[in-house]
Amino acid sequence: MLAAAAETAERAVETGTRGSGGDRTLVLDRTAESIVLEQLAGLHDAGFDFEAISEERGEVSFGGDGVRVIIDPIDGSTNAKRDALHYAVSVAVADGPTMADVVFGFVHDFGCEEEWWAASGRGAFRNGVELDPTLPERRARDGKLELVGIESSDPRWVAQSIDGLLASAHRLRALGTIASTLCQVAAARFDGMVTLRRCRGVDAAAGQLIVREAGGLVSFPDCPLPLGAPLDATASSHLVAARSEDGLRELLRVPA
Repeated sequence: MLAAAAETAERAVETGTRGSGGDRTLVLDRTAESIVLEQLAGLHDAGFDFEAISEERGEVSFGGDGVRVIIDPIDGSTNAKRDALHYAVSVAVADGPTMADVVFGFVHDFGCEEEWWAASGRGAFRNGVELDPTLPERRARDGKLELVGIESSDPRWVAQSIDGLLASAHRLRALGTIASTLCQVAAARFDGMVTLRRCRGVDAAAGQLIVREAGGLVSFPDCPLPLGAPLDATASSHLVAARSEDGLRELLRVPA
């Protein structure tokens, strides 16, 4: 599908509607979602029952039995329509309604052709190679985290959070996709990440498990429990991830 619409002019066409998450839906988003749901329909036909929760269509029933499949067909749609470096499909499987209940996460970054996955208690992997959960964070000479990813990087939100970012981060990176940014934390390429606005469950469900299985820490600070964010398309909480408890505490102080 992506190869058939390789130019920005083709990828930027909008449907004229908004998805359940509130964003304007691109034809690209809708087509990608249809492809994923078609695959899930095949699994249902093979005897598996579950509920799907997708960014565009919301809840789609495939028989249901307490299992949830959480889908962001293209996380980083702005990057995808411009064929920029990072945009991904994100799929998570959960046996309950919150981030703590996610048991499997899968992220495929189409821009750099990297495939990430994790299963609860079984570790995290990139392109088939297990990630080292002992990899530490790195700090600059001034003691700040050397490299921190930020998402929701509208200049207005960056301006509101700048004092906290100055206090905690030596350098910043904004990839434009929460799922892929979480994977960078999982591989210790980034020392942490923070979203400057509340994020949706569909964006973070798979990536947050990959971070945790790779030895990192994740918190959704606007929820009663650190992993209490709901697995849906609503923007429920800011997201903070880090390689260490100290790093997590520092990034939790970034105002957002």
